[in-house]
Amino acid sequence: MEGDTVSIWPRMEPFLLGSLQVAPSSKLGLHYLHKMAAYVRTRDGCFPMLGWPKWRHIACGKLQLPEDLAWLYFETFDLLTGHTPEERLEWAECLSQCYSKSELNQTRNKLSVDTLQFLLFLFIQQLNHVSLRTSLIGEEWPSHRIRSPSPSDRELKTSSQNKNWDDQVHLSFVQSHLAEILELLVEPDQLSQSGHALRDCQVSLDAVQSLSLLLEGSACQNQVVQSVHKLLSKGPLQTQAGYSTLSHTFPLHQLLSCLQQSLTLNPFGITACLRSGKKLAWAQQVEGAMKRAKIARNTHTAPPGSKIVLMSQVFRQTLAKTSDKLTGANIKIHRCSDAFIYLLSPLRSVSVDKCRDSTVVLGPVETSVHIHGCQNVRVVCVAGRIAIGASSHCTIHALTPTHPLLLPGNADITLGPFHTFYPSMEDHMASVGLAVVPNVWDQPLLLGTEGLINSTTSTPSNMDTACYRLLPLAEFNTLVVPFEMEGDTCEVPGGLPPQYQAALDEKQMRIQNWRKTVVDARLNKEQKGHFKKLVEDKFHEWLLKTGHRQELDSLVPPMIASLKNFDVPTMETTQIMMSNK
Repeated sequence: MEGDTVSIWPRMEPFLLGSLQVAPSSKLGLHYLHKMAAYVRTRDGCFPMLGWPKWRHIACGKLQLPEDLAWLYFETFDLLTGHTPEERLEWAECLSQCYSKSELNQTRNKLSVDTLQFLLFLFIQQLNHVSLRTSLIGEEWPSHRIRSPSPSDRELKTSSQNKNWDDQVHLSFVQSHLAEILELLVEPDQLSQSGHALRDCQVSLDAVQSLSLLLEGSACQNQVVQSVHKLLSKGPLQTQAGYSTLSHTFPLHQLLSCLQQSLTLNPFGITACLRSGKKLAWAQQVEGAMKRAKIARNTHTAPPGSKIVLMSQVFRQTLAKTSDKLTGANIKIHRCSDAFIYLLSPLRSVSVDKCRDSTVVLGPVETSVHIHGCQNVRVVCVAGRIAIGASSHCTIHALTPTHPLLLPGNADITLGPFHTFYPSMEDHMASVGLAVVPNVWDQPLLLGTEGLINSTTSTPSNMDTACYRLLPLAEFNTLVVPFEMEGDTCEVPGGLPPQYQAALDEKQMRIQNWRKTVVDARLNKEQKGHFKKLVEDKFHEWLLKTGHRQELDSLVPPMIASLKNFDVPTMETTQIMMSNK
């Protein structure tokens, strides 16, 4: 069959970046999304673009969602869509000039999103649901008096599993729910009271165009990737999908059948990358230490938005990279331990999954950094969003314009200000549209299995905040990136928060006083030698105790090859780095 040459697959990014990794609110079930789909088509300012004021009215007034949770969904979808870096910087400038809640609301009121795509975005929140079935029976809108039952331990465990990277799950989800997805796109008068499509239901080309959020494809193998509506409205699939060039519509049941026959696994997903991806060369590798590591990429074949770099099982090693192969890539750092990883390029997204006892320093991340199932990991990043789930004893130094998300299962999470730089950092930030303000690294949102636990507008209970703390001033030090690079950035972008800068100045003053005390002691040559040995012994003892000796040793391997992307760090730089720890 001619149409067999066309392949359509689920796009990776909506599931990877758009689906919050927590069981969704029951108020976002299919029944209520059908109610919302009918509602928005009959109200001014809701269709085809949905503004924040209208969504807030629906979410808070109809669905009784907390306003912060309503904004979280709206903001997440907007973060996912394709704004230019210049547009993102303009938006950041507008937000930075808001000094009150009313000014903030006025600025947010300017934001609008594609209505049908936003409906699809809300629907795929079911990806992390314990059961993919949603109730079709319920009242017109949720009642204040009705509360969902508490989830079981099994539900908590299931909801913490990371499905967002699994392209097999993405395909299964779309195949299982394709009929419901299409029904969200049809006119309300073509649906029965139960929400199912009538026999002769038609779907407009404009509505099918909204499917480009979730689906894309190619007319034949190795051809250019196209949006799904272009594939369905011309070429081999036009007849199979039943597209009418007169009415610009598709018969729903024929469209459904065509899509079901054409759906396949994403050829640029994690499965394909593991199977046929290229190994990525790193600036520093010690023979033997990397034997167990698995590092692969598909950046040589994947289109923008589908570039993947996978790093797995890096053990007791320092890896450093800045490269065009990383630029715009979705990075997964998986099951690494006792590792020091520097990825100093502008990135699309980063997932740090099931790692322990490691440090990860990132270049600016356009969308999200997600830390999942980690233990004793330090992440240093500038990112559009930070999310932490099912992790313990982790420290995150962040610069972010959105509230960090603390998902279920966390314990002993420390949030600290961003505290490092590298020479090309500000250029990289501009290239992904990230500014130094606003910066709300210290104002997290706590999300539970039933939605928002507490918000920045309410006073959280001790139980709510037990999973995290802000970094104490006494424990704060800056971090020096120990590599020589070209660029103009010579300080932490945006500077340090005043209280942390004051704490750092006080420590520096103590160091100067200590040096003065040593000079004033007027030690003779023998005493100086004894004192120097004592200090060095204590320093090496501290290096071994803290694990920093391993980091220093891996920075200067025994046999240093020519480094393609970094110069070898000088001993002076290394000493500065260690003094700042």
